[in-house]
Amino acid sequence: MTAAATALALDGRPIDAGLYLRADHWAQHLPAPAREVITAFSAYGLGLLAVLMLWAWWRARADDGAAMARALGAPLVVTAVFAADTVLKSLLHEPRPCQVLDAGTTLEACPGTGDWSLPSNHTVIVFAGAAVLWQVSRRIGALALLLAVAMGASRVLVGVHYPHDVALGALVGVCAGYGLGLLAGRGGGVVDRARSGGAHRWLAA
Repeated sequence: MTAAATALALDGRPIDAGLYLRADHWAQHLPAPAREVITAFSAYGLGLLAVLMLWAWWRARADDGAAMARALGAPLVVTAVFAADTVLKSLLHEPRPCQVLDAGTTLEACPGTGDWSLPSNHTVIVFAGAAVLWQVSRRIGALALLLAVAMGASRVLVGVHYPHDVALGALVGVCAGYGLGLLAGRGGGVVDRARSGGAHRWLAA
């Protein structure tokens, strides 16, 4: 890291380094099967969000055009929020806790220098998805919210994020995802018109 970058970088240690180290210590002393489950979920759990999005699309086929527009727009919303979060991370320049703290061997390999920590991308993605899916179906949205909370916790337990990285990621994800979900709902009229055409089988039950 260059001197200029170091001078601009945020230091998350004074915020919650102690909490991070306690969580990391606890995770490292879990039984091996539990550590493997947490690591696998943290790495691949985003796939469950895709499943919930597919379910939301299927359910919205019997709903109004606004709900279907939000269901169809959910992947685009998540992509847009992820892109915005990536820019935010590059501006904040907070090093990963496993790069600057003596955490021992973390469950997930510590990212290299320049892979910034704040906010947590995984957390932003799942909370943004949950915020959109909540507007399609309360049931699916609640499941997505549980997934988001579990994902955020897992990112701390595998050792690659501070708790405040996850907290800010949740805030950014919910605010941006909900706002963009409302905008996506304005496409309901387009969906209603498409339902009367060749796309009927994909947009209506």
